[in-house]
Amino acid sequence: MKVVEKLGRSVEEAIEEAAKELGVARDELEIEVLEEGNKGIFGILGGKHARVRVSWCSPAERKGRRAKEFLEGVLQRMGLGARVREEVDEHEGGLVRLSVEGGDLGVVIGRRGQTLDALQYLALVVANREYGPWVRVMVDAEGYREKREDALARLARRVAERVRREGRKEVLEPMTPQERRIIHLALQDEEGVDTYSEGEEPHRRVVVAPRGRGNGSSARRISGAGIKFE
Repeated sequence: MKVVEKLGRSVEEAIEEAAKELGVARDELEIEVLEEGNKGIFGILGGKHARVRVSWCSPAERKGRRAKEFLEGVLQRMGLGARVREEVDEHEGGLVRLSVEGGDLGVVIGRRGQTLDALQYLALVVANREYGPWVRVMVDAEGYREKREDALARLARRVAERVRREGRKEVLEPMTPQERRIIHLALQDEEGVDTYSEGEEPHRRVVVAPRGRGNGSSARRISGAGIKFE
């Protein structure tokens, strides 16, 4: 957010000067009139300039604010005493990170992050109702997503080791597209194994197979229900 204060012979003149300095249209500004100003006696003696404080948010910041307000409202209606911390990264093409802190975060996260994913999708839709370039929204709760990613990466490496040792493919439990991507990335440089996805959403699964033998019939199904965060 950019904030400037400007003086002018009138409020309108001060606002125009602020808009010119910021290089944006007036209707994009948030305006606070600090002093109305006056012309003094006969417009000569005792005159006082108007003073305004003007702030401008980038489109991504405005969308982040809207998403944060929405998420805070949802958490309040859920009866949770949680807070939402907002961070906007302009350098990542407009990435809005919303971190939920405090309260009963187990309810916010849900089973395997399903509630968190639903909140993230809704916040994304609400944010992009605002005019401007599309932004991405990530909703997290006290580092859950990073912990989940680490757990899935460890699972992937354990499965890859068994696939190399036993020479047969293994099929993981159904995962979201983001979780499947974590598995694929974790094993992309692993020797002796290939990964691919099969099935239809929401039951699409990752298959870890011996390299060059991805279409073999023998497969072990792996459940990730026992994943623990360490």
